[in-house]
Amino acid sequence: MKLQTAVNAVFPPECISCGALVETEFGLCGPCWSETGFISGAACDACGTPLPGVDAEPGLRCDDCMIIARPWTHGRAAVTYSGNGRKMVLALKHGDRAEIARASGRWLVRAAGDLLQNNTLVIPIPLHWFRLFRRRANQSALLAQAMVRCSGKGEVLPDGLIRNRATASQDGNTREERFENLRTAIRPNERHRARMAGGHVLLIDDVMTSGATFSAATEACFSAGAQTVNVLALARVAKDA
Repeated sequence: MKLQTAVNAVFPPECISCGALVETEFGLCGPCWSETGFISGAACDACGTPLPGVDAEPGLRCDDCMIIARPWTHGRAAVTYSGNGRKMVLALKHGDRAEIARASGRWLVRAAGDLLQNNTLVIPIPLHWFRLFRRRANQSALLAQAMVRCSGKGEVLPDGLIRNRATASQDGNTREERFENLRTAIRPNERHRARMAGGHVLLIDDVMTSGATFSAATEACFSAGAQTVNVLALARVAKDA
């Protein structure tokens, strides 16, 4: 009997969301899967929000991205920030549930598609040092590491960016307030500036709402000389989600 088989016999794998028994480790049970809004089919090419339609098409834009200039090239997301997707993101962010990041790795690989290549620098959105101290881990870095480990592509640069000032919570802010709150809050890590120069960057975060955080991080990457920047979120806040 293989070691893993023996372990599973004693400790059967459980759904990462509700704890029900499942067949494989780091998976979802049927009901939790159905309550998770996986994004497939038509989606905005700039921010990943789902759009009406079955087939994904390059260049599609949602209403917001038709009027808001996005500094990055392409944006993707794995699930909508609703139902079980929201529950898992909050558990990852505030509940010290690192196993959710591990399970999310394959979902992020599927969502990233051709944005993730062998030469891609995968850079997580940084936390301010004080918030990192309180949470003990950067959930975006955990997601980046899980995705690269799952795909075998890309290189994680966990401290490629630095959040040089603590920003107030974005909850309840308007879009304009969100962008103003993040202005000049993120900068490139000087130790990695040369590594980023001329590179192809994929930014990772747990949630995308207005895009303000991704915008600030994208500008920081370009200031370090990045050639291209794309963004990827585990969950996308969608108007109709």
